[in-house]
Amino acid sequence: MPHIHTGPGMHDLTTSALVFKIDSDVPKVLFHMHKKQNKLMNPGGHVELNENPWQAILHELEEETGYAAHQLKIYQPPWAISSLSGAISHPIPFCVNTHEIGDTDHFHTDMTYIFSTDSYPENQVGEGESSDLRWLTYDEVEQLDDSSTVLTVRDYTLRAFKECLTWDSVLLDNYSA
Repeated sequence: MPHIHTGPGMHDLTTSALVFKIDSDVPKVLFHMHKKQNKLMNPGGHVELNENPWQAILHELEEETGYAAHQLKIYQPPWAISSLSGAISHPIPFCVNTHEIGDTDHFHTDMTYIFSTDSYPENQVGEGESSDLRWLTYDEVEQLDDSSTVLTVRDYTLRAFKECLTWDSVLLDNYSA
């Protein structure tokens, strides 16, 4: 979907995911080669006008990685609330940040969620999406520089490796879209 807000200084809301594969002693995170930026990045995209952020990340994960929701769990801190009276409770994002897109005076405010899986995607990557998917270890992410990734993405991915893989990992159906 094109940017919703295109005027100077305007912001679009985006969601992104860190998907960790936990099937050995060495966890790995899924990155893809972003087609426009030509850099390794975590999957994600714009929140569309008819979506909330949770709906957006679920559809972006399927489009960009081939993962169906039932193949994933989401990491949540111990204080996460999974149900509320009179409202829909959504998972807590790991990181929320605002960054400029190039030098365009256009901004994205991104909500990054952390997921886990023990399998490979059951679906194909969506048409027009990057099929260059890579599983990276902590050491491989640490070696990425600004020519191969966005440094903000590298920094919060390294922090997630260190701090968040001990959080509760819960089924996605604990949360309603």
